[in-house]
Amino acid sequence: MSDAIRPINVADEMSKSFLDYSMSVIISRALPDARDGLKPSQRRLLYAMHHDLSLSPSKAHLKCARIVGDTMGKYHPHGDGAIYPTLVNMAQPWTMRETLVDGQGNFGSVEGDAPAAMRYTEARLTHMGTAMMTDLEKETVDLVATYDETRDEPVVLPAAIPNLLVNGGTGIAVGMATNIPAHNMGEVIDGVCARIDNPHITIDEMKEFIKGPDFASACEIRGYKGIDSYFHTGRGSIKMRGKIEIEEKASGTAVLTITQVPHGVNRATLQQRIAELVREKVLTDISGMRDLSDEETRIEITLKRDARPQVVVNQIFKLTSMETSFGVNMLAIHERRPKQLSLMDALDAFIEHRRDVVIRRTRYLLKKAEARAENLEAFLLALGHLDDFIKIIRDSKNREEARDRLKAYDFPVKTAESLGILIREQPSIKGDRYIFTDRQVNAILELRLYQLTGMEQDKVKLEYDKLLDEIKDYIDILGSEVRVLTIIKDELLEIKEKHATPRRCPILPDEGEIAIEDLIANDGMIVTLSNRGYIKRTPSAEYRVQARGGKGVRGMETKTKNDEEQDFVEHLFSAQAHDYLMFFTNTGRVYVERVYGLPEGSRASKGRNIKNVLNLQPEEKIAATLRLERKTNEDGDDVTFGEDNGFVLFATRSGKVKKTSLSDFRNYRKDGIIAIKLEEDNELIDCRLTSGTNEVILVTRKGLSLRFNEEQARSMGRNTAGVQGIKPVGDDYVVGLALVDDEGTLLVASENGIGKRSPFGDYRAQTRGGKGIITMKCTEKTGDVAGAVMVLPGDELMLMTSDGQSIRIRCADIREAGRNTQGVKLVTMKDGVKLQDIARVVPDAEEEEADDAEGSEEASATAEDGAENEAPESGEE
Repeated sequence: MSDAIRPINVADEMSKSFLDYSMSVIISRALPDARDGLKPSQRRLLYAMHHDLSLSPSKAHLKCARIVGDTMGKYHPHGDGAIYPTLVNMAQPWTMRETLVDGQGNFGSVEGDAPAAMRYTEARLTHMGTAMMTDLEKETVDLVATYDETRDEPVVLPAAIPNLLVNGGTGIAVGMATNIPAHNMGEVIDGVCARIDNPHITIDEMKEFIKGPDFASACEIRGYKGIDSYFHTGRGSIKMRGKIEIEEKASGTAVLTITQVPHGVNRATLQQRIAELVREKVLTDISGMRDLSDEETRIEITLKRDARPQVVVNQIFKLTSMETSFGVNMLAIHERRPKQLSLMDALDAFIEHRRDVVIRRTRYLLKKAEARAENLEAFLLALGHLDDFIKIIRDSKNREEARDRLKAYDFPVKTAESLGILIREQPSIKGDRYIFTDRQVNAILELRLYQLTGMEQDKVKLEYDKLLDEIKDYIDILGSEVRVLTIIKDELLEIKEKHATPRRCPILPDEGEIAIEDLIANDGMIVTLSNRGYIKRTPSAEYRVQARGGKGVRGMETKTKNDEEQDFVEHLFSAQAHDYLMFFTNTGRVYVERVYGLPEGSRASKGRNIKNVLNLQPEEKIAATLRLERKTNEDGDDVTFGEDNGFVLFATRSGKVKKTSLSDFRNYRKDGIIAIKLEEDNELIDCRLTSGTNEVILVTRKGLSLRFNEEQARSMGRNTAGVQGIKPVGDDYVVGLALVDDEGTLLVASENGIGKRSPFGDYRAQTRGGKGIITMKCTEKTGDVAGAVMVLPGDELMLMTSDGQSIRIRCADIREAGRNTQGVKLVTMKDGVKLQDIARVVPDAEEEEADDAEGSEEASATAEDGAENEAPESGEE
């Protein structure tokens, strides 16, 4: 006995035992097979439902307790506490992209509710579950003995669908784990077909077919880097985002509606987290939350009246699981060992598996067809020598003697050939004689009397001829790789046509990953900002061009607060969707936003409060805006704020000007940066982008102007106040800033709708800091100056009145007049209504063509000289 005992090293034994255990967990429990994408527990459940219980989609549901019991007793030697959750998982549509089990009863919920006990629930296979077992009985896969060696089970399922990529999977083994995302079945099938057609297809070309993950739960996938990474290496990180819609109520409050949560996120846990953040006063702008979800997600979050919805949305994304990541690790069992798979590896593993299945199925069908053909040959030969065979059988004492005598019966091969029988290399052929095999003898002895009729003989011949065609086809398939791959494609495309569904998860660019401008048309826009801070962008084409003197069309829907105070449009300008907008506030800060980032509204809509667009401080109000045309270099990089792109020239109400390099604003932030230092009781009037050597004109409320070269003002940093440009007299103040252009004119408009164009030659250059000269003769009829702008002959002008009316006219329709004149009527306004703002519009070529006819007709009908409004110049002050 002592000889049987030998000393061992405990560390070595522990190491060996643990390695054996680890490999058992890795191979036989935790990781899916690369061919069918299933773990052993899933495979055994599906096999038991198909093979033992015949639970096809057309059959009635069966109690889950019976399914679990059969699986546990026959194939999977583990407890029902492990098997039943696996069954439930394959039936949950929010877990599996294409469910393999059709559950009936309570199978849990996306909120994390547990399923009912297995004695209450029922299940059967879905069409996709059945597709996993297609041709299983045709010797397409290897079978091995079960754990108790009482029956066999498949090593892998035939898997007519690429389940590993379609449904993905997760698993934790020993020292390794897998986390494979789900994909759209239609896309994956297209990818498999593309791989078959072009074995050298690249990852970038494959992205035309397989876009990326497509999870069971609808959500947004942000970014392409993670997708590109796991396509190449099998590892990557996918950013997932839920969907939040913003709705502004008539009462002024806003409601956030969560309509989608990221895949795998528990809705109940998400709401608990939001409530916790509200209690901890991290989210201070939320006043209420209610869950209106059924099968679809709908969680409404009510905000406080002064809350900024976009800020709250950003906080929710940052602080909760509304934005989360899916760490991809495509680890699967390939050739009986764990392997990190790239996308191409996964596709190749499935294609090779299906190729093996098709070949084995064809061999099986060929074998069956040849066996049946062998029997039919015997029938045809026996029917051709019927009298001899009947005599042999009648004269035999028993079956055994009949068998022996039939086996001894032979005839020339030519006789078989004359009957149209296929002569092959088979045991029946012995030289030039045809001898029956044991199988053929048994078939003849079992021949029924009715098969001796002439009609039955014809049926046998037809069946035999059909079998010969099938045999030839099977042999052709086995000898042609192209035919095998074509069969794989055809079967996949048939499944796609029947069962593929649209993509649920849109793939959107992540911030900074792709130029979003490439996805947005660079259309012309009219941007309006009201006095009370409502901003919107409207396509330029919505504003119909009218002739001078028209009454205009309805513009921004201004909001009346009370009888004494009415909202009005304070800033209006034209821009392109890709342009930058710099918003300068009364406190001297600047915010930068893209035009396409502004809320879009119709011509008559109110817009959205600027505080919901920009992160303005409570006391801030927009004082001026500046449009920057987007510029790129040869490499496509954005260089709008480059060193050589000019300067920003500021003009303040008190007449001060300041010049700052545009590059000083390149590091703008969401919360704004300092743009100009303003003294008390001073405010910013306007800004212009200049070259550094432009001549500028400042225009005051009382009709005075001063032209000087901006070189007289040196470039200063952002946090400076500037120098004096013009000295207003008394209660006068600056209302306009324009750049001199010899090809253009200075258009000045008064608050009573009177305006004119004067050539820049009428304005002599002066030294900055003076009082200026007359630019418009202001009378009781004209009122004070409302604005001034440089225009070119082909430009158009947009005018907005204090009651929200707008009119767009051609500048060419406005008569040129001397600087010391009143001008002509630009817009007809009601009593008490004033012209509030003007802006130059450069029309698109298409708009010019479309509006030429209409504009010329209206212009001729309303063409007044306005000579009675003109007055001679009175000299300089």
